[in-house]
Amino acid sequence: MNQSKRFLFLQGPHGPFFDRLAALLRAAGMVCWRVGFNRGDEAFWSDADHYIPYTDTPEHWRDFCMDLLDRHQITDIVLYGDTRRIHAEAVELARSRGLTVHVFEEGYLRPYWVTYERGGSNGNSRLMDMSVADMQAAIRVAETDLPVAPSHWGDLREHVFYGALYHAYVMLANRHYAGFRPHREITVAQEFRVYLRRLLLSPAILIDRRQATRRIANSDNPYHLVLLQLEHDSNFIAHSSFENGEEFVRTVIDGFAAGAPRHHHLVFKAHPLEDGRFDQRRAIRRIAAEMGILDRVHYVRGGKLAKLLDNARSAVTVNSTAAQQVLWRGLPVKTFGAAVYTKPEFVSTQDLPDFFAEPVRPQTKAYRDYRRYLLETSQIPGSFYSAKGRRQLLRQVADMVLAPHDPYDSLLAGTAAPRQQVSSQ
Repeated sequence: MNQSKRFLFLQGPHGPFFDRLAALLRAAGMVCWRVGFNRGDEAFWSDADHYIPYTDTPEHWRDFCMDLLDRHQITDIVLYGDTRRIHAEAVELARSRGLTVHVFEEGYLRPYWVTYERGGSNGNSRLMDMSVADMQAAIRVAETDLPVAPSHWGDLREHVFYGALYHAYVMLANRHYAGFRPHREITVAQEFRVYLRRLLLSPAILIDRRQATRRIANSDNPYHLVLLQLEHDSNFIAHSSFENGEEFVRTVIDGFAAGAPRHHHLVFKAHPLEDGRFDQRRAIRRIAAEMGILDRVHYVRGGKLAKLLDNARSAVTVNSTAAQQVLWRGLPVKTFGAAVYTKPEFVSTQDLPDFFAEPVRPQTKAYRDYRRYLLETSQIPGSFYSAKGRRQLLRQVADMVLAPHDPYDSLLAGTAAPRQQVSSQ
């Protein structure tokens, strides 16, 4: 391993993950700097001597970053997601200098794994240019068993808690960061209220979700699932053609009304972290009423996907990673955006009315090979948002960050670290 790396951390997932990763890298002899763009970033970084506050506006970030990379002789940058403006500009500058870009994201096979890649993620991932045949050739060198998903994941409440705490810092103690602008359209105060509202409404949401799920389970009607995404999700914004969530909802309901058999129903499932900033239920009911099919359209507020998938006929999404669970079950999938799984072997190319009328199933063997390739490369067991999940993740990923090759080339070179077997305890 190269003992002269100098890492620059940008924004990470809410919580202590980046700070813990940097501590491991420092223990390995590396230098780790962190740029903070607000008080929330600062609060989750323990090494004050290597913390750099950015207090100017986003318009001047590029010049500041350029100087920073040169002044500190940075060799690697580490970030969470690569599409927000400050990250996209940093990635561009890093590439022009030949620096290594380490990108973390939620797992492509979430919720039990985290994604680690170099250069880009989602629509910017190297996976976008790989064929299934390329992946099948690469996994022939791997001899480990396919890891089994655990029966439990990290605590969603901890995810919401860290988000609320982060935005509370920004809202109440951000005077030093006068130039800070959130990368989303709503203000920090609005974002904090969204997280707080979700925490307070959790019991009511749970009751509503259980009732809706029970009604669907007790129905005799075949149904198709729609996997909704957060309207502010970077993958939805950067890698699809829809301007907003309502435009996607209208497209799906229109296609269902035109093509689905009349005894079939349509179930919209909200993202587990859906926070109400876009009133999905109201939009769905209004559009379904316009189409004359309100009695055949349903809405479920988040929750686990597995129970709904057990009896679904197909699934439609923009580019949600939840579609991976659909493909694992061998169910047909229709997408409307770029995603790492949108390979012709898996995703239907039918027009939407034809898809709802008679959906074509994915090639299950090809998908299982694809899934194994991901589990041997970029999918790391663990979680950003639970203590146990972070420990499991850090034990594996610190060495991957320090390795000379990215996860995909490491597999081809035969130097990939053995995958940890995921415990179900």
